[in-house]
Amino acid sequence: MRARSLPAAFFCALFACAAARGQAWKPPRTPDGQPDLQGTWDTSTLTPLERPAEWANKAFFTEQEAREFERKTLAQVNSDRRDGGPEADLQRNYNEFWRDRGAHVTVNLRTSIVVDPPDGKIPFNPQARLRRAAANQSRTAGAERGPAGPAGPEDLALRIRCISRDLPMIPSPNNNFLQIVQSAGFVAIDQEMMHEWRLIELNARPHANPRIRGYMGDSRGRWDGDTLVIDTTNFIGVNNFYGADENMHLIERLRRIGPDTILYQFTVDDPTAFTRPWSGEMSFQKTALRVVEYACHEGNYTMTNILAAARAAEKNGK
Repeated sequence: MRARSLPAAFFCALFACAAARGQAWKPPRTPDGQPDLQGTWDTSTLTPLERPAEWANKAFFTEQEAREFERKTLAQVNSDRRDGGPEADLQRNYNEFWRDRGAHVTVNLRTSIVVDPPDGKIPFNPQARLRRAAANQSRTAGAERGPAGPAGPEDLALRIRCISRDLPMIPSPNNNFLQIVQSAGFVAIDQEMMHEWRLIELNARPHANPRIRGYMGDSRGRWDGDTLVIDTTNFIGVNNFYGADENMHLIERLRRIGPDTILYQFTVDDPTAFTRPWSGEMSFQKTALRVVEYACHEGNYTMTNILAAARAAEKNGK
């Protein structure tokens, strides 16, 4: 099993002591002088992407609140539970052995990864969501097979099809490691989920022609002091992050703030999907463990069974 993140109090105490001694921590450097972000990093956290309603007016937990939130959340999401009936059991899908969600909130004790808008909520564009839903319904209903289920693999989300985890690098219930490798002029990031490599060129060249698109977009990087800034455009726009489309412009910032901690900040700008740009923040913790192969649909029958069930439902008039 993987090592879990240490409690926030440990890191707060560590940084406070260093500050008290007047010691400004300096990140190590690569042979060509870049701040060294290399290694394997654990992105798992119990901090939700959006702020829960019960914490609507509170941006940060107290230590006591954080521990209680962690206890309740771990009990609620426990995949080994068998209460709630067949539907609840189906949603749990994996048992707890395979989960990798972490055991703590982020070290800064935020109540949500989203930090702007101040309410911790993603500013969805209602009209855009309705248009996307109508387009998806029209495509499925107009297919050769009726609307009872997916007409083909293309009607299923990219994550279900094991194609792309998507950006930004938000944790999921499992496979939350990433590995960073640096060389002169490049930074490479291997995300364990879907085993996606991002090769980020560090130069002033413009993005690729807008006609050239990818699930992970087209990334360009630069250094702003000790912070790696990644600018990504040219997304395909199919099943993108929380309804984002081909117009998404993503800015990510990674800065090593301690021997074992990277501060990760991002801003999503997509005027056709959201009413305004919005931003998030979380931390990555270094681990001595390594990224292993992520084999999603290799050698199993998941996709076949999903489509077979949809055809059976149509045949039975459901």
